[in-house]
Amino acid sequence: MKRFLCGVVALRLLVGLTGPAKAQYTYTTFDDPDAVQTFAFGINNSGQIVGYYVDAGLTAHGFLLDVDGSYTTLDVPDSLNTSAFGINDLGQIVGEYQDSSRRRHGFLLDADGTLTTLDVPGAAYTAARGINDSGQIVGAWQQDSSGQFHGFLRGVDGTLTRLDVPGSTNTFAGGINASGQIAGGYSNGGSHGFLLDVDGSYTRLHVPGSFSTSAYGLNDLGQIVGGSVDDDFTTIHGFVATRK
Repeated sequence: MKRFLCGVVALRLLVGLTGPAKAQYTYTTFDDPDAVQTFAFGINNSGQIVGYYVDAGLTAHGFLLDVDGSYTTLDVPDSLNTSAFGINDLGQIVGEYQDSSRRRHGFLLDADGTLTTLDVPGAAYTAARGINDSGQIVGAWQQDSSGQFHGFLRGVDGTLTRLDVPGSTNTFAGGINASGQIAGGYSNGGSHGFLLDVDGSYTRLHVPGSFSTSAYGLNDLGQIVGGSVDDDFTTIHGFVATRK
């Protein structure tokens, strides 16, 4: 399965060890009852969490963990596997699934249970990664299995806009906030994160000293989260980037 999981393995915030005291966190781990592996990818302001889990047969299923602690498995009908990546405050969920012919599609699951398949026209692979409260959706698509990846923005009217960082060979859009700012990753001989602002300008994101950087999401304050890989190719970190 194609996964953009850089940063999931050994998370840490890339912040200094000196200066003002940092916020303290309480960590709660959880696992879907049917899982041998559980991955959480999205959370809304109500505390609902989405992601996917892998069962004993190595099949991936999406899940919704509600605020009361109950799990709902999210499987697109007749799919080989399903993954959920984003949820907004209206309870709309986006993700991807693999059909019986192993082609990958994006999906939008509305709070009332209505399921919409999301395919970029002509694409062999489409993945929906993030959704804001306006219903704008971002993700990535590939024209064929060996081709270049492009990002996309799906407007509330269904209009699709292709997203390519200038000079890039691959672009992935991972998250969108209420202002319409988009975060993601791209490659052009190296791997970097990006912020696409509402004026159409791109800002390169790269953790100092890292070999590669990818951005996955951002909040309404413009804080960006993602993952980086050190030059040894084995050490992986999470990061949060805050504009100065």
